[in-house]
Amino acid sequence: YGSSGTIGPQDCDITITLVSNDAPVQRYRQILRDRLATAFPGTTFTFQPGDLTAQILNFGLPAPIDIQIIGRDQQANFEYAQKLLHRIALIPGVADPNILQSFYAPTLRIDASRSFAARTNVTEANIARNALIMLSGSAQVAQSYWLDTKSGVSYLINLQAPQYNLDSFNDLQTVPVDAGHGDASGHSLQLLGGLSRIYQTGLPLVVSHFNIIPTVDVYASADGRDLGAVNDAIQDVLRETAKDVPQSARVEVRGQAVTMASAYAELIEGLLLSVVLVYLVIVVNFQSWLDPFIIITALPGALAGITWSLFITHTTLSVPALTGAIMCMGTATANSILVVAFARDRLAEHGDAARAAVEAGYARIRPVLMTALAMILGMLPMSMSNTQNAPLGRAVIGGLIVATISTLLFVPAVFTLIHGRLRHKTSNARAA
Repeated sequence: YGSSGTIGPQDCDITITLVSNDAPVQRYRQILRDRLATAFPGTTFTFQPGDLTAQILNFGLPAPIDIQIIGRDQQANFEYAQKLLHRIALIPGVADPNILQSFYAPTLRIDASRSFAARTNVTEANIARNALIMLSGSAQVAQSYWLDTKSGVSYLINLQAPQYNLDSFNDLQTVPVDAGHGDASGHSLQLLGGLSRIYQTGLPLVVSHFNIIPTVDVYASADGRDLGAVNDAIQDVLRETAKDVPQSARVEVRGQAVTMASAYAELIEGLLLSVVLVYLVIVVNFQSWLDPFIIITALPGALAGITWSLFITHTTLSVPALTGAIMCMGTATANSILVVAFARDRLAEHGDAARAAVEAGYARIRPVLMTALAMILGMLPMSMSNTQNAPLGRAVIGGLIVATISTLLFVPAVFTLIHGRLRHKTSNARAA
């Protein structure tokens, strides 16, 4: 399946299937970009998403970024799109910038001479119909069928002038035009060149619409740079060129980049909401506002580990990475609950906060390490792969490594500090 529409005879889609997995697809794309640009200068090459997942994420578009110039003045919109294309092509990390619509396709225009045609009883409709039948066939205007009486099968008959008889400009001018009165003698025939003026011009091959309004699409992809950074750079270019936008037009950015931004915002909101909900659930369980706060002090360590793991592995922030962050924070919270719950029990027995924290750390080190190691080992194959879920595994592994250390060292220290002060204040109050 190819998501690009057929614009004209000058465009085509080529499907390439790799026979080995020695190198990622992106590597071959970079090689083809360099060699094709040298071998075929002046030709535009674009690489569309080959897998079904990327096509779904692009919502059927041939590129993850679609800049739409929407307005009724198509010529002005196309001129602005060309300026925008030159600016976008200079952005680092932008690949395959192109304009979908072709506005200057070679075209032969036929302008009928109404006064002369009227004197010969030929209308513009007659000129258009005769030219269409001779050049494209009668099937475009009036379909005719021939019935084979032996087989009972009907065949479509297409009357058309042979292509070898219309291989020059002069041949086109000698196309006969009939008034359509049914005169078979041919005395009323006129020549197309005598009834009209034929000249070369450039016209759009396709006109796209969005909500009925004509649209010009500028497509772009990301290569060697994350999509979010490329989208931010394009937004800066759009703000700088806002004064050049035609008065009757507006510019909108669509595609995977916009969906990604909204998905990030929703995931971050979900991450913050999950922290709040976890805190409230622990408050209900422990019947305290203070101990749940001690438990979630391990979460900054988890976030730091996630950040460093993505930075060290040169992994960009993505939806799978944020999903892994949520998973990591859940596991880190569960481990902290084990430590704090045990420390509370020991504190209730002897009343020494520092001793209770040390005992909790020693007693719960094995279950905490087993839980963290089980999840880390389970995520190793995913993190070392080249799949789209690799950032999830890397985020979980990096976050759990730092979160485990924070749970066994930092959380007991916070427990000792807070409960030690509370015990000291309580003792002073009783003494007073």
